[in-house]
Amino acid sequence: MDVFEAVDSRISCRWFHDKPVDLNIVKELIVKAQRAASGGNLQSWNVYALANEPLKQFKRIVQERIAKDDPRKSKSEYPIYPEPMWGAYKERREEHGVQLYGSLGIDRDDHEGRLGQYKRNFEFFNAPVALFLTIDRKLGPGQWADLGGYIHALAFLARGYGLDTCPQEAWARLYDTVGEFLKLPPNEMLFCGMAIGYGDRKHKANDFRSPRAELHEFAKFHGFD
Repeated sequence: MDVFEAVDSRISCRWFHDKPVDLNIVKELIVKAQRAASGGNLQSWNVYALANEPLKQFKRIVQERIAKDDPRKSKSEYPIYPEPMWGAYKERREEHGVQLYGSLGIDRDDHEGRLGQYKRNFEFFNAPVALFLTIDRKLGPGQWADLGGYIHALAFLARGYGLDTCPQEAWARLYDTVGEFLKLPPNEMLFCGMAIGYGDRKHKANDFRSPRAELHEFAKFHGFD
């Protein structure tokens, strides 16, 4: 698979097969993604990987918590989205929701169905490998951007192994549970989780492609003939 196909075929996969992922592949992804651009070579990422029994144990803890509380109402350590949303950003987010829930046959007014789908985030959508990515609290916007580049490098490299991924900022709402389980040092802030595995491309949750804006909506060109 070449780089163009890897980028074009990447999706935020929301259901995975049970097939395990070899540890050596996981390690290779984590290491090779380090070639992501990093201002000043700070390499502003920390990675925690879970699989097998530790992952099962963690998910049991999480399920106990979200059985009592709606995770959408848990406050994250950083604002995942601006409030209120506006303009094209609001429209794109709403359209994505229409696509996802529509593909699953969940009506707009089906609050229980929507909550159930949201809670699948906290099962890593059945993926056999879970990553958590953290950043030092003292670092700033430039380093957050670099962390995002690392996450995308991971996602594109995973496609080269026939794997799918789903970066999940939803985990920022359960940062305290994650931090306690992983024994994160106080200086590290949880940015997101990431599900990794062999995606079930036939599952309804993966049966659509999120549209992207037209070129003229976000790019301007100067000095080109």
